[in-house]
Amino acid sequence: MQFVKNYFLIIVLVLLVLFFSLQTNNFFSLITLSTILSQLPALTFVAVGMTLVLIVGGIDLSVGSLMALCSAVIGILIVQSGLSFTLAIFCGLSLVCIVGAASGYLSSYLKLPSFIVTLGVLEAARGLAYVISDSQTMYVGASVQGLTDPIDGIGISIMMLLAFAVVIVAHGMLNYTVFGRQLIAIGSNKKAALMSGITPDPRVLVVFVISASLAGLAGLANLSYLGSSDPNAGIGLELSAIAAAVIGGTSLMGGRGTVLGTFIGVLIIAVLDSGLAQMGMSEPAKRIITGAVIVMAVLLDKWRAKH
Repeated sequence: MQFVKNYFLIIVLVLLVLFFSLQTNNFFSLITLSTILSQLPALTFVAVGMTLVLIVGGIDLSVGSLMALCSAVIGILIVQSGLSFTLAIFCGLSLVCIVGAASGYLSSYLKLPSFIVTLGVLEAARGLAYVISDSQTMYVGASVQGLTDPIDGIGISIMMLLAFAVVIVAHGMLNYTVFGRQLIAIGSNKKAALMSGITPDPRVLVVFVISASLAGLAGLANLSYLGSSDPNAGIGLELSAIAAAVIGGTSLMGGRGTVLGTFIGVLIIAVLDSGLAQMGMSEPAKRIITGAVIVMAVLLDKWRAKH
């Protein structure tokens, strides 16, 4: 059944590519493909993390802000503190993981709604990113851009390869490990999972840490792509991540989801965004269409729940 759903999504993706190829002159080209692939890692990281959070019955609205925060921390540590790139990445990822752990603890152990918790973290993390960066875009240098440059002979960047690896590992974890099956059980019925010997709280906390760490990787990908840290990066990214997950078959009610389906959803959103841009759509028009896609994704989720 899941194969059929993914097959349907692939058909939708192919139809979108054909449509934009007929409507524009340069969409079906290596340049467009390279552009899409270079921008794809950030959304892929965040969408995979969002999928896991949704599966356990939660939601993480803070991912866009955590992406900006991690990028700002890495940038300031490299430019002003003179830290090595590797150590700066470690510090940035560590910070967002701590924030993710706090969100997970409040949502699981203290039973606060994850919507409210992560909404608060969204504002706080964005504000902290502005404070750290003094609300300015900080140029880091060409040395960080190698992560998103295509590798000679492969044509795919290191960050894209890492994104592929994250998708494969998350898919394997969710479908072929005890931990993955436990996450699905928690999202399906938390009380039943508890009665069967599964303790939901620590596992939910781990999922929020995973989501935050992947948002941090998205910040690293964005930093490498732009060559600078932007405190405004990732605004609205959580909506695209939710849309990609739901399009791919993840339920907003928890207990059902597929990482491979989410990745196809990411591709659909990326193709849609790039195609609309090449058609000359204005930013307001693109937002209207993207919003409509999100609403249709929710309607699709309700239809799947009934069938």
